[in-house]
Amino acid sequence: MIPREILAALRTIEIHTARLANEQLSGTYKSSFKGQGLAFREVRPYQPGDDVRSIDWNVSARMNDTFVKVFVEEREMTVMIAVDLSASERFGTQRAPKARVASEVAALLAFSAIRNNDRVGLILSTSKVERIVPPKKGEKHVMRVIREIIGFEAPPPAYEQRAASGPPRLGAATDLKSALEALAHVARRRSVAFVVSDFFTSGYERALSLASAKHDVIPVVLTDRRDGELPDVGLATFEDLESGEMIVVDTSDKRVRAHYAREMKKIKDARRQLFFKLGLDAVEVETGGSFVKPLRDLFARRARRIGMR
Repeated sequence: MIPREILAALRTIEIHTARLANEQLSGTYKSSFKGQGLAFREVRPYQPGDDVRSIDWNVSARMNDTFVKVFVEEREMTVMIAVDLSASERFGTQRAPKARVASEVAALLAFSAIRNNDRVGLILSTSKVERIVPPKKGEKHVMRVIREIIGFEAPPPAYEQRAASGPPRLGAATDLKSALEALAHVARRRSVAFVVSDFFTSGYERALSLASAKHDVIPVVLTDRRDGELPDVGLATFEDLESGEMIVVDTSDKRVRAHYAREMKKIKDARRQLFFKLGLDAVEVETGGSFVKPLRDLFARRARRIGMR
């Protein structure tokens, strides 16, 4: 049985994102991704200007005239959505926590995909791959994808045994490496892969490089205003949602706030450099803003680039 609150959230997201997919993303989504190849459609009589390499010599010989093969772009795609639901995704100081925004983004992408007859699959990960939903078509399948995200419950927080080095873990840590490696097993053909995460982790760079060589990987970076700046609220206790470590910080100290902003900017710049080096189209979605506009802008940008080729 699905809990009533999950059903209510599922219904709200379905109504909202399905409408947005129809009204705001339907055109830009379709034009922003190239098909997966060419499929034979028919033969027709040769016309001046046709490429002689497309002549079907067998048909031409039988019909005693010149015929050419006609190919169309094979539009159907596989769209994989890899969602990070580690403990840090529970953070959010604006409209909603990152996990909720992740479910909204995934729903919008999934509905946009099925409107164009594409298949949709899901990879849920924390410190490991938690769920894999193989790609399929249809609205019922999309509802299952959304239900898996909003209904996911990580194992109850409990301190694990201290490892040989490092602090004990409290919540589920972030491991994007495993999720990216799972892409190779789930989607064997070239696919469009959206990776939805705050990307506050390391060790995934090589896996991202390998995944992007095979798939069209699009990082969707979830951000919160407090990711980059500390508010001046005096002495405050901060908790790491993934390790459980707690620390008291004097946020009234300008040096502390400046140091925090500097270090977070380094992380952000390094992440952007990595995406640029790999040639990835990345998009940032804030917890306090619209999750539609960044995706619409991304699709429009890609559509323009494809149109120029």
